[in-house]
Formats: sequence, C-alpha cells, structure tokens
Amino acid sequence: MTQMPNASAFAEDEANSIALIIRVCGEALAIPVSHVHEVIDPIPRTRVPRASAFAPWLINVRGAVVPLVDVRQRLRMPVSHVNQGRIVVLDIALGVEAFRLAMLADEVQEVVDIDPAAIESLPENGSPWPSNYVTGALRRGDDLILLLDPENLFRPEQAA
Repeated sequence: MTQMPNASAFAEDEANSIALIIRVCGEALAIPVSHVHEVIDPIPRTRVPRASAFAPWLINVRGAVVPLVDVRQRLRMPVSHVNQGRIVVLDIALGVEAFRLAMLADEVQEVVDIDPAAIESLPENGSPWPSNYVTGALRRGDDLILLLDPENLFRPEQAA
C-alpha cells in the first residue's frame, strides 16, 4: 500500500481526524466523529416493505423516525440476520441537504486520532472493499482499519 496524503475525508480538517472505530463482520471500520450523533443499544426495528437490502428498517430514535442501514450489503460482507451489537446514529450532509440515519455495528470499540500522513491507499486490484465507500486504511498494531467515506457510503440509491 502507498500513502495517499490529503485524499481522504479524514485528511480534510482537524474535526475529521478523530474517528469512531467500530467492527462489522470482524473488520475494523472508522467513521469521522463529526458524523456521529450518538451510539445506542439495539432497539425494536420495523421492516419496510419493498425496501432495499441496504436500508430495510426504520427505528424510533428519541421520537424521530430514522432509517436503519446495514453497511454489510454495500461493503460486500456476509449479511447477518442476528445483530446484538450497537446502533450508531449518524448525521450525514449531501450538498445542502442533511439527514439522520442509523447503522448496525457488531461492536463499538473506541475513539481515536487519525494521522492523515499514516493513511494508506487500498490496492487498485483485488481489494474486497469498493473504493467509492472505503477511502483508505490505517494500520494499528496487527489491525487494519478501513476508513469509510460516509457521504458516498450512505448516499441514497438511485431509483431504477
């Protein structure tokens, strides 16, 4: 892997250099804390008829109806029908529009500082993760942390 300075959302400003590390299907994923609204325990969810596999449920977060997404689908990970982990509630801005959504996480680990100079690019060929959703990686000990691009990962799907 080669270094890719300033090519990630994590390198744009100091607020994005702090990340929440979560685990999904055993993979460590980083989300800029500037997008994290809160982390909650699992709550009842309502399946939405004919909804996409990416956002099949709605939940009630403090009186607001919020879509609950499963990033496994977009990150090419095995889908699990049992999730006893946590729910990460996020605020995402797409252009001038902002919206709140929630995502499933198997585990919420910690908040860390990301050194933009330590961000490595993913291989162009053979990477199991779509490059439009994962902007790079960071090594911490024996762990590889994938840096998510929230604006692209959570962008609503275009209607067919």
